[in-house]
Amino acid sequence: MKHSTPHDLDIEVAASSFAALGSEQRLMVLKCLVRAGPEGLRIGELGQRSGVTGSTLTHHMKILTNAGLVTQARQGRSIICAAVAYDELHSLSEFLLRECCADTAHPHEGHEHG
Repeated sequence: MKHSTPHDLDIEVAASSFAALGSEQRLMVLKCLVRAGPEGLRIGELGQRSGVTGSTLTHHMKILTNAGLVTQARQGRSIICAAVAYDELHSLSEFLLRECCADTAHPHEGHEHG
């Protein structure tokens, strides 16, 4: 996902990102990475925590990476670390909330987000 601000996120990019999240296993992987924080996890640890391992985890990470929701980096010779792309995830949530209550008389009243 290439964009500079949450408001630049267009419907096509958002749809692609949400499609990448259209799997219980991918949501579990993303949730584990969100819980791990900005340092991310080694791929083996991510597999243990998420219950998704081997080629299935590789497949799901590729989809999440291509959607711009996670990043992967090689450390050393073979250890892969994964982390959430927080800016992109934030942009995706802002896409959902930016027009919250826009068609009501009192926008944002009674809604806590931010």
